[in-house]
Amino acid sequence: MQDNRRLREERGEALREAKKLSDKGNLTSAEERKFNALIAEAASKKEQYEEIENRGLGVIRGGQIDGGTTRETSKEKEHRQAFTSYLRMGPNMMPQDQRSLLEKEYRDMGSGGQGAYPGATSGFFVPVGFINQIIEAMKYYGPFFDHGVCELMETETGAPLPLPSDNDTNVIGERIGEGQQVTTADVGLGQIMFGSFKYSSKMVKVSLELLQDSAFDFESYLAKKFAQRLGRILVSDFTSGLGSASSQPMGIITSTVNNGTLITAIGSSPNDGIGAANGLGSDDFINLEHSVDPLYRPGGSFMAHDSTWKAVRKIKDKYGRPLWQPSLVAGEPGTIGGYKMLVNNSMDTLQVTPSSPVVTRNVLLFGDLRNYIIRRVKEMTVLRLAERYADFGQVGFLAFARYDAQPAFGGTGQQFPFAICQTVY
Repeated sequence: MQDNRRLREERGEALREAKKLSDKGNLTSAEERKFNALIAEAASKKEQYEEIENRGLGVIRGGQIDGGTTRETSKEKEHRQAFTSYLRMGPNMMPQDQRSLLEKEYRDMGSGGQGAYPGATSGFFVPVGFINQIIEAMKYYGPFFDHGVCELMETETGAPLPLPSDNDTNVIGERIGEGQQVTTADVGLGQIMFGSFKYSSKMVKVSLELLQDSAFDFESYLAKKFAQRLGRILVSDFTSGLGSASSQPMGIITSTVNNGTLITAIGSSPNDGIGAANGLGSDDFINLEHSVDPLYRPGGSFMAHDSTWKAVRKIKDKYGRPLWQPSLVAGEPGTIGGYKMLVNNSMDTLQVTPSSPVVTRNVLLFGDLRNYIIRRVKEMTVLRLAERYADFGQVGFLAFARYDAQPAFGGTGQQFPFAICQTVY
C-alpha cells in the first residue's frame, strides 16, 4: 500500500500547486501550460492509485471491505462457491450439495424453484458479491450508482410499488383575531407509482477453454461484461427515459423538461464563459442554481456531459481565475460555486456549430439527485445456455435485472427539485 499512499500524496501536491496558480489570476501562457500539466498529472496519479486499490480489494463480498481483505458469512461463501460451479459446469455437473443449495434458495425466494427455467437453461439468483461487482463497474457510466448520489430503494419483488407524496408548498399559515374561526387547508396527498422494467445484458458467449481454466477470473470477467451492457442502457434510461407509458423509467432530463424550470444560456463575455450563444458563462451557473427552490439546493450538484465539463473547466472569472475548483480530497470531484460536477455522458453535448433551424440542447442540470429515486428489484438472474452454442465450443450467459426510476415529485403546484440550462444555437 506504500505505492498507493505515495501516489495520493503526489496527487495532492499537484492539486495544491494548481490551486496556487489558479488563485493568482491572469495567468501567463507559461503558467497556464503549467496549470494544465498539473491537472493532467493529478488525474494520472488518481487513475494509478485507484487501479492499485481495485487490485488490492479483489471481489467485494457482502459490501464489506476491511483493509484490502474481504469478509463474508459462511452462507455467502457457500452460495458464492455454488454459483461459481454453476457458471463453470452448469447445473447437471455441479456437486449435488451445491446444486441443492441454489435450488433451495431459489424456492425460498418464491420463484417456483428451478422449474422457472427448466432444463439446461436453468437460471439462478446471483450472490451479493457478484452483484456488488456489477454495481461498482456501472458507476463508470454515470453518477446514478455512486454511493449517496441518488435515493436507492431495493425491493424483494417487482410488484407495483406506490410511494406516498404530498403537495403543500403553496399553503401558508394564517393570522387570526381573537375569537375568530380558523380556515381549513388540507394537505394535498398523492403517490408516485414505481414499476419494474426488465433489462437484459444480451448474450455473452464464453469458450469452453476459458471456463475450464481455473486460473482465469471468470466471475470478474462476466460481471464486467454484464455491467458494461446494463450500465449503458440504465444510465441512458435514467437520463432520457420517457416513463411508464413507454415501458421505460422516467428520465431525470425528460421529467425536468416536462415539470421543472428551463433557462436559456446567455452566453459569455471574454473572461467569464465559453464562446457566445452556444456556450456557457459564469452567470448561467448562478441563474441555474437560483432557479431551484432554496429548499432543494443543499446537497445539490451540476451534471453534464464530459465534453461540456472540458469546456467549462476553461471558463475564467473577470480576474482570470478558473470557475472550476479541483478538490483536494482524494476521490471527490471538483466543484463550481461549491457544488459538485457530475459526469453523465448520456446528456446532450454543446452545440458547436450554428444550425438552421436552431437546435435546443439540454446541456446542464442542477439539483440534489437524492430527489431522484431508483427502484431496484434485488434479485438478478443469470442464465447458462449450454446447448445453444455447443457446436462452437461455447456457452452463452445472460443476465436479467429489473429497475425503475423517477423524481420525487407530487405534481401540479409543487416546486420541482431540478432545473436545466439549455443552449439554443
